[in-house]
Amino acid sequence: MGLTKTELFTETQNELAAYFKVFAHPARIAIVEHLLSANACINSDLVEELGLAQATISQHLRELKSAGIIQGTIEGISMSYCINPMTWRKVELIFGNLFRRYIQQKPNCC
Repeated sequence: MGLTKTELFTETQNELAAYFKVFAHPARIAIVEHLLSANACINSDLVEELGLAQATISQHLRELKSAGIIQGTIEGISMSYCINPMTWRKVELIFGNLFRRYIQQKPNCC
């Protein structure tokens, strides 16, 4: 049996690609930005804040939670979400490591 395409790449490359995929939708960026600015657990105010339907918000929250970017807790009949600090630090490190690898050696390389 042949290799899957992801097996051709390092664990870090696959992980970085997965995080980029999660951040590839502007609604998810907006949700993360809102959670970061609130610096607290939030729940229903995302619908008013972003102007998207509850079903759409829920779909994006599922993607972010599945990737570990956010975490949620049940409060009564609703869910509250916040940034997952452990994953956030990991994402910051792997994105930072990628961006720090660029060293401009010539002012106009192309």
